[in-house]
Amino acid sequence: MRQDFKIFVALLLSLSLYFGCSQNSTPENKIIRSYHEGSFQKARHLIGLYANENPGQKLPEIYENILAKMDRVTLDFSKNETEIRQELQKWFPQLDQQQMKQWEESGNLEMKLIDGEKRYFRNAVANLFRVDSTAMQVKAQKEGIVPDPLNEFCLTHTSELYNKFPSGSTIEDLNWKFLVEFTITLPAGVVPAGETIRCWLPFPRESLPRQRNVELLSVNSEEYLVADNTSLQRSLYIEKESIAGQEAIFSYTATFETSPQWFNIEQGEILPYDTSSELYRTYTAQRPPHIFFSEEIKKLAGEITAGISDPVAKVKAIYYWINQNIPWASALEYSIMSNIPEYVLKNRRGDCGMQTLLFMTLARYSGIPCKWQSGWMLHPGEVNLHDWAEVYYEGIGWVPLDQSFGLQDSDNEHVKNFYISGIDAWRLIVNDDYSREFNPAKTFYRSEPIDFQRGELEWGGGNIYFNKWKYNMKVTRLLP
Repeated sequence: MRQDFKIFVALLLSLSLYFGCSQNSTPENKIIRSYHEGSFQKARHLIGLYANENPGQKLPEIYENILAKMDRVTLDFSKNETEIRQELQKWFPQLDQQQMKQWEESGNLEMKLIDGEKRYFRNAVANLFRVDSTAMQVKAQKEGIVPDPLNEFCLTHTSELYNKFPSGSTIEDLNWKFLVEFTITLPAGVVPAGETIRCWLPFPRESLPRQRNVELLSVNSEEYLVADNTSLQRSLYIEKESIAGQEAIFSYTATFETSPQWFNIEQGEILPYDTSSELYRTYTAQRPPHIFFSEEIKKLAGEITAGISDPVAKVKAIYYWINQNIPWASALEYSIMSNIPEYVLKNRRGDCGMQTLLFMTLARYSGIPCKWQSGWMLHPGEVNLHDWAEVYYEGIGWVPLDQSFGLQDSDNEHVKNFYISGIDAWRLIVNDDYSREFNPAKTFYRSEPIDFQRGELEWGGGNIYFNKWKYNMKVTRLLP
């Protein structure tokens, strides 16, 4: 019951922000509208009035979530104009106000008015050079074009995989083993002494056929709970008492085995979908607020897949469109975004998860079953959070698709399109879905209510957000 209520509250807030509030004068709508307009002081004042009028009562969950979102937006939009101009000085020493205004109005230099003041996204300058053609040219002229080492590594790796398995298969002969050491450190003083700290650490799933033989080696606590593998966002849970003057450390070590996977789907025996099946209905359905068939999504999907009936061709068309039109860029925290695909289309940018949710929304509306998968990318020198998807083809089954790894620079069409129907072995799978309840359940609004890769912390006084603690993952590839 609590999970359903939490989903309802989050959905109510997100849809209110997505569609815009009516001019209804209820306190709730005034608060939501104030948040949406960037009038954070007003929203906080209205919530304070409610608290004063209802002494001793717990704030409604929607108010708690708005307070959390305002804090998170403030952290994400942490820079002022002077700081942004100083960052741009290296490439634009004579930057005028007209250029700044143009970048701001286009959204290429991401800015938000908060209580009447211009505040810029913490990675606004880095993203400007990823999405603005003028800025790209200036940087390239001054610094040259530097090849991306990850792209070069993946091209070599996937070419080798294709040469070994040209017919397409699960490639289980390439069975790799990794050791992962995951640690969360909470500094002393964040939680009052004597209080209980609750911690959820991301833990590898048995996700066949690509990830298996997960073995927990150690935990720095005598009492802990590893969520059953049926948990689609799998965690290792630890409780510790806060001790005055001491940091709290939560950690585990584990091993797991993984294999790459690639399918030659264009030569596969793909059958017509059974549109009456539970699988088809589930994985082609909307899931508001982030998988929502808006009029914009319907129109775009129709344009991309016009005249196409073959599911492989539809998937390829959507993948190509995103690859060509939505460059990768550093993302806002997902918890402050009301509808991620809408944001991506409006701003013409997105990180791996944002590109993936856009792909999933367009694909599902086009009648292609697909689902979320995420965890970490483990490529040498590139260990980081990562999200991708899986597409279902009748007669083949689930096929991995990594939208953000994109088309590769190869004359071989199979290598070029490798990540449309395959994935490399440098992965750690933690999630086979998004926005799912933990085991045990979390009480307060999560730091990341969609994905789960960094961990979550809370105590009796509320959620403990990312800026209050640090996480670290060390990964070692072992011999087969």
